[in-house]
Amino acid sequence: MNIFDVNWIAVIGAAVMGFVVGGLWYGPIMGKKWMGAVGLTEEEIQGGNMGMIYGGAFAFSIVASWTLAHTFATYAVDLSFTVKVLTAFGVALGFIIPAIGTNYLFSQKGKALFFIDAGYWLLFYTAMGTVHAWLG
Repeated sequence: MNIFDVNWIAVIGAAVMGFVVGGLWYGPIMGKKWMGAVGLTEEEIQGGNMGMIYGGAFAFSIVASWTLAHTFATYAVDLSFTVKVLTAFGVALGFIIPAIGTNYLFSQKGKALFFIDAGYWLLFYTAMGTVHAWLG
């Protein structure tokens, strides 16, 4: 199997959906709590290089989505909708959250930030898995 032999419409669609989830999560849903947990003000956030921040975040979303698509494509059988969604959720629960949790422990970041970010990654991967399951 060629590493680029994936459903690119699903890859892009899932990356966009993950990006939308991030906008909602770190905007109206948890934005103020997140800013407090990281110690940033709205002015400091707005002073950042938004092109680099959003462009980089979307590029990372593409990489994550492609990796998920490639994982699904390596199976010899078609996976069900539910299996794809649960696999994506499992990636977040089993790989992403322990990784950020370990980093947050050693960098002594607060529990609030961990739970905000962990919740985001669970939603991000579940949303991407749902798009891959729907379009794949």
